[in-house]
Amino acid sequence: MRKARMIRNTVLLVALTCALAPVSALAAEGQRPEVEAAAARLQRQVVDWRRDFHQHPELSNREVRTAAKVAERLRAMGLKPQTGVAVNGVVAIIKGALPGPRIALRADMDALPVTEQTGLPFASTATSEYRGEKVGVMHACGHDAHTATLLGVADALVAMRDRLPGEVMLIFQPAEEGAPPPEQGGAELMLKEGLFKDFKPEAVFGLHVFSSVQAGQIAVRGGPLMAASDRFGITVNGRQTHGSAPWNGIDPIVAASDLIGTAQTIVSRRANLSKQPAVLTFGAIKGGIRYNIIPDSVEMVGTIRTFDPEMRQQIFADLRNVAEHTAAAHGATAVTDIYEKDGNPATVNDPALTARMLPSLQAVVGKANVYEPPLQMGSEDFSLYAQQVPAMFFFVGSTSEGIDPATAPSNHSPKFLLDEKALDVGLRALLQVSLDYLHGVQG
Repeated sequence: MRKARMIRNTVLLVALTCALAPVSALAAEGQRPEVEAAAARLQRQVVDWRRDFHQHPELSNREVRTAAKVAERLRAMGLKPQTGVAVNGVVAIIKGALPGPRIALRADMDALPVTEQTGLPFASTATSEYRGEKVGVMHACGHDAHTATLLGVADALVAMRDRLPGEVMLIFQPAEEGAPPPEQGGAELMLKEGLFKDFKPEAVFGLHVFSSVQAGQIAVRGGPLMAASDRFGITVNGRQTHGSAPWNGIDPIVAASDLIGTAQTIVSRRANLSKQPAVLTFGAIKGGIRYNIIPDSVEMVGTIRTFDPEMRQQIFADLRNVAEHTAAAHGATAVTDIYEKDGNPATVNDPALTARMLPSLQAVVGKANVYEPPLQMGSEDFSLYAQQVPAMFFFVGSTSEGIDPATAPSNHSPKFLLDEKALDVGLRALLQVSLDYLHGVQG
């Protein structure tokens, strides 16, 4: 027990002090001097912003305090933010003094229904309600870091506005994790409300801190990066009876358990995984209320992850087929709802844009510390911006040196622990990419 506490304290110490390491240790050949200067000036401030957001997380479409703080800080920079976009979104435009291209930079602001277990001195103790239940709330995915990083980039760009070419749209987005049904939100609602109607960027950039990447490294790839995500719900209807006499009813619990097992063969036996990977996962099951009553129905929800549009539609059809016929084999019925309109498409980086900006990322952390990751089954609604304009989305390492990223607590874990070096790297990377693009630098 004592050894475990010592290891844990060491991890916390590393995570809290890495952000205060000499900034020169992160500089690489080719990094713009104005990026170096801005990172040195803003390092402490970005850390403080992130810790404040971390301690006060808010669920999707509930980011009232976060949005107010973002707008307040943008106004302090001399900007005129638009608030209330897609419920709680904040958008601002930085206009450079020189002619040039238009770009957009995006950060998400919402947290997750997760009870924090990091032991950090600024750990969240917030609670809220989710799906009718009281839950803890935590920035277990790093959106606090994204918001603080983009605020830092905004501050840096405003400070050099008199010599800045072009215009930059700052997008502080709510509800990336998905608005609670039946609400709308996220990137989809921002675009529906006309985000790019009057300001159509040439390119949009975003980043995500990632536990499977070592702190000090950046992972990016052209083409598909993250999977499409679709939510489904299945209701198995039986006939309620006493648990002592199951023959007098139809047991939806047994039918549901059979359905779950059979559904796994959709990916393992029917999907052509040599083409692209796919995942079908059941995330929650609810049925019955008492130990000796067989209920009328069982409800299940889950997610489907795909990269190929045809495979995606085939899995939808196979799931409906499996649900209907497996339930029928038990004398039950099944109703399958696939909320296709609420899903996110695959996140696809524009290959030409990614190739062009790769040297910008390498300039920040060094060529050896930028690599191409495997396809990620996680999903991002940044993908919706990427369907509108050329986009590049990249991962910033968040796991401290000395800890294996393969075994570190993942994003969405209650023990997700961000090495604050990621804030410095993220600020430098997003700023370098922005300036190189605005100044017309070619890779």
